[in-house]
Amino acid sequence: MDNKSLVTGGFTLPGEAGYEELTLQLAQKWGADVIRDSDGTQLSEAIATSGYEIYSTLCLVRADNQWAKEHPDKLQQCCIMSRPVVALATTVTIDLLSGYFRQQFRINSYDEPKTWWQVFDRTTGEEVRGEDWTFDAATGFVRIHNARKWHLYTVNFFCCRIWEEISMYNHVTNDWGDREHLMPIDPMHPEAQERILAYLRRWLHEHPNTSVVRLTSMFYNFWWFWGDHPKQRFIVNDWGSYEFTVSPLAILKFQDKFGYQLKSEDFVNAGLYNTSHKVPSRKYQDWMDFINAFVVDFGRKCVGLIHAHEKKAFVFYNDHWIGLEPWGGRFKEIGFDGIIDGIFSGFETRKVAGTRDVETRELRMHPYLFPTGVNGAPSFLEGGNPTLECKTYWIDIRRALLRDCVDRIGFGGYLHLVRNHPDFIDYITELAKEFRMLRSLHENDSPYTADPKIAILTAWGQTRAWGCCGHYNRGNYYNEVMESVSGLPLDVKFISFEDIVRRGIPATIRVIINAGTVDDAWSGGEHWSNPRIIEAISEFVYEGGGLIGVGEPSALRHGCHYFQLAELLGVDREIGLTRAFNRFQFDVDGGSHFMLRDLSGAPDFGTDAGNIYVLNEKTQVLAARGRSPMIATKEFGRGRSVYFSGHRYTPENVRLLHRAIFFAARAEGQFCAWLPSNVRTECAYYPDHQKLMVINNGSDPEETEIAVPGGRNIHVGLEPYGSRIVEV
Repeated sequence: MDNKSLVTGGFTLPGEAGYEELTLQLAQKWGADVIRDSDGTQLSEAIATSGYEIYSTLCLVRADNQWAKEHPDKLQQCCIMSRPVVALATTVTIDLLSGYFRQQFRINSYDEPKTWWQVFDRTTGEEVRGEDWTFDAATGFVRIHNARKWHLYTVNFFCCRIWEEISMYNHVTNDWGDREHLMPIDPMHPEAQERILAYLRRWLHEHPNTSVVRLTSMFYNFWWFWGDHPKQRFIVNDWGSYEFTVSPLAILKFQDKFGYQLKSEDFVNAGLYNTSHKVPSRKYQDWMDFINAFVVDFGRKCVGLIHAHEKKAFVFYNDHWIGLEPWGGRFKEIGFDGIIDGIFSGFETRKVAGTRDVETRELRMHPYLFPTGVNGAPSFLEGGNPTLECKTYWIDIRRALLRDCVDRIGFGGYLHLVRNHPDFIDYITELAKEFRMLRSLHENDSPYTADPKIAILTAWGQTRAWGCCGHYNRGNYYNEVMESVSGLPLDVKFISFEDIVRRGIPATIRVIINAGTVDDAWSGGEHWSNPRIIEAISEFVYEGGGLIGVGEPSALRHGCHYFQLAELLGVDREIGLTRAFNRFQFDVDGGSHFMLRDLSGAPDFGTDAGNIYVLNEKTQVLAARGRSPMIATKEFGRGRSVYFSGHRYTPENVRLLHRAIFFAARAEGQFCAWLPSNVRTECAYYPDHQKLMVINNGSDPEETEIAVPGGRNIHVGLEPYGSRIVEV
């Protein structure tokens, strides 16, 4: 990469009509080669013809609002469970939309309710007979007859979504007043497909200066119910859930393909729905496969039309991404040229960087140039600190980019908001240069990666590689572990329980990590009742493999243990059923153990599992909180296990987990290669370039020593949040 590419390129700037001078000034200062529009902004002719490559944002399902209003039966739908109501008499009246944001939904009364809806006595779990309930379309109420007093009742009902959720969020956040509400149409209807393609043809003809069509994203948004109470603005959102793909028409098409019919309860699940945290059922996996096939098939037609107009097609790995499954086998069939995602963390960075079958991978940085951030921070309002906010995200993104890089970065939103933040403008200038330097190190090179290959075991496996339920959710054991691992010099694979049953544990895997809480998809839930899983992992460890469990690994209320791998881990958890039993009295014997050598005191896992007990004398407890072990290890055959009662993404805990992986793999002797002595610093060595990049992940100046193979050390001093390139 030449010197020019280190100061310009690989950067997408959000332009804004009315601020042409600012747009072009910052394009030069930040080294942008692309200018884009955003939701709520437009590019003027002066910007569009300024010589920069132009990205134009387009959301196909909300592009033609007039057609959507004229065809209300072609709107996207979802299946909702009403708020539970306690029967005070033998007749119960339920206001279906009570608690929900009524500007988001309209009850679907034209698809026969008695065919598609279900009413439940949730106290018994029984469905209420159709003749025992009636629906009043004028009021939106369901009346249940012959109810049992004091029992809990709910209704599963279908709704049209009358305000597209991303536009709704942007509208509310930016106070767009009486601007028209955009409505999402459902391409499952052939008429909607024809309209989308016709609109896209016209749009492509009307945008001659657009070089890249930035689709936001394709057809189905991630799941996002809004509430009507100011203290519950959002009821639920889940970046990976397919709940917004459900409609009577889709269910009928699914039945034609799979040979069986789904009911509303298959999606509602007594109000739990099909969240990413829930172990996916076979039916839900079939539904995902069905939607994925449809999105890929119709998406390919849209992308083909874009290519026919000699433009590139990029897709936003967010918003309406459901059904794309970029880590799945069908994704390459669509033919996208690039993929973009708005990210905050290291694991999200790895999710984008690891996406194959596209030429360009781009990160949209935060804070988004809106007055307030998506996390509620007053980013560009009085009291906000967008520079610090950006630094906080960048240090996590940067450590992941050390391991697997992307091609571009950029921002979105209202560019004029940065005018009163000169420190932010200057910081982004330096951030862009640092990114380009990082990108140059990956050119025709790969960073040093240690030998122990690890597998993160979840119910989702590769389907949700480097993904959870959305952006970084603090306190989730799995999320915290994944964030820590995202910046380590390790080869990481994601495997599912079905992978193990079908193909066994890959021979290249040295350590398996299982982290989560009982019944969730990350720990594994019901999969732990399968003896083939227990057999495979037990044999793997006994023959020399490593196992790391975090929180409630292998937890299931089944058999004689709560942790189904308790005999391997050497610990179990008391959940109240065995308090009459006396427990083995252990001594804490951490000493100078290999795993603890970088801890400055007692481990801090935040909120950990607690009530952990030791099985017998074969378990070594390295740290404890009272009489509950926090860190324990056990030999099992030729293998080793490590148990952590929790994990929190901090510099010390990242190093602790890093050491645990090498300990479990019996690879302690390989640990020090290219390792900084200071846990608040990290590094990556690029052998073909013979360059070492060292980063400071904190707000204080740091000194560190890098252990170089052969016995020598390299001393590096770093400024707050700083980085340095060292010739080796």
